[in-house]
Amino acid sequence: MFPAMSVAFTKEEDSEAQAANLPDRPISPHPNLVTAQGLAALDAALAEARAAYAAAQAAGEINADRTAMARATRDLRYYSARRANAQLVETPPDADKVVFGGSVTFEREDGRRSTFRIVGEDEADPNLGAVSYVSPLARALLGKQVGDTAMVAGSEVEILALG
Repeated sequence: MFPAMSVAFTKEEDSEAQAANLPDRPISPHPNLVTAQGLAALDAALAEARAAYAAAQAAGEINADRTAMARATRDLRYYSARRANAQLVETPPDADKVVFGGSVTFEREDGRRSTFRIVGEDEADPNLGAVSYVSPLARALLGKQVGDTAMVAGSEVEILALG
């Protein structure tokens, strides 16, 4: 007869095995357009992923921390793919319309003003004033000029400035 196995031990082992099977990060079906800053950020993220993968391998026995190895492998696959298909788009310095990589300031019907830079998907962070070129906001504004209006979230906005 075998001794009873601790339930805590089996649950810990199960959760570790589950964590080791992390799903891949989804890769967008859209072209991977990036600004120069976005390309540099992808390069940095790829370098970090390579370092994490090397550290997880160097840790020795994979079973010691399968979660770290799974996370490192997943991130390495993601950033390798994103870097491989990155398409650098140079922003014209004197654009007279809303373009990828440029900034746009607009005013809403209620008088609020907002400024956003239109960037690649991996660079987007609305809290920092950066929206993806595939976002509804960017799609509504791309190609517009100062003085033009556009519909954003059901309301009309007027383009005030480009940068």
